[in-house]
Amino acid sequence: MPEKDDASMVEMTEEAMEPAEVDITRLCQDMFSKMVTCLTGKLTATSEDCKLLENRDKLTSLKYLEMKDSAVNISRNLKTLNQKSAALGPYLDQITSTEKQVAALEQAAYKLDAYSKKLEAKYKKLEGQ
Repeated sequence: MPEKDDASMVEMTEEAMEPAEVDITRLCQDMFSKMVTCLTGKLTATSEDCKLLENRDKLTSLKYLEMKDSAVNISRNLKTLNQKSAALGPYLDQITSTEKQVAALEQAAYKLDAYSKKLEAKYKKLEGQ
């Protein structure tokens, strides 16, 4: 009897494992539908990524244009400052020269003051005799 039970079990298992033709068609359609949904999602995500990259590239391009304008303005201002500095050069040289002359006159005044004090001391000394 055990042999008969095993054989009937095998037949029942085979019948249960073999789905009907309608089930196979429905399962295939379901699988393809899900694959379409998956691929559509992936393509949509890729398309959105491309749009995002395009927008980022546009913003980056605008930022570089702003930076270029800033660099041009800085360059122009630097050129103007260099021209003004060059124009002030002779005046600065005159100021330096005048400052040296004033320092020399100051030293001469100190020496003259010291000499006049010596002369005054000698005069008082002679007068006191």
